[in-house]
Amino acid sequence: MTHRERIKSWPVQPQFEYLADSLWPHFAYGKNSVYESGHHGNAILSKYPFTFWENIDISTNKLEKRGLLHGIVEIPHKRKPLHVICVHLGLLETERKIQVRKMCARIAQHVPEDEPLIVSGDFNDWRLRVSEPLKKTVSVKEVFEDLYGSHARTFPSWLPALRLDRIYCRGFRIVEANCFTGKPWSKLSDHAALYADLTMI
Repeated sequence: MTHRERIKSWPVQPQFEYLADSLWPHFAYGKNSVYESGHHGNAILSKYPFTFWENIDISTNKLEKRGLLHGIVEIPHKRKPLHVICVHLGLLETERKIQVRKMCARIAQHVPEDEPLIVSGDFNDWRLRVSEPLKKTVSVKEVFEDLYGSHARTFPSWLPALRLDRIYCRGFRIVEANCFTGKPWSKLSDHAALYADLTMI
């Protein structure tokens, strides 16, 4: 049974458009996989407008489509633009290594070192191998690791055990970070939601 059949008020528009309409007026969406009943991909919602966005295919095989969505947002009264990257990495460690290299290359080529950057998403990195190459190559820090000494446990949302989801940043002071578990969050997704309060340096 589909969500539409089970939930009377299920929205007709795509999920990211529904959320953007309720919370933020601007969004970018990168469609990564299309199938008979719909499609899925990565989305970034923003209070402020995008000046640019691009979805980059980082798939390592034809069966499992993966993408990297890179958006640039202009923040009022800020001299430098904000770069935001949303990713969903593969299930196998061998493909994640390739995808992390592609992501680091993208950042090195398209994000100036003095411009603020946020990288977040589902890294599928239960063996905790992704953070070190990201720190060394593009000088980011992960918000939960920086504040609390370890990544947040986010999967499965009803009993979080694996540390799969991350928020990395560069050019920010990390004020606060929370992982939302329990109801209603555990009913919204099989991954717990992450939140971070960041102040641009």
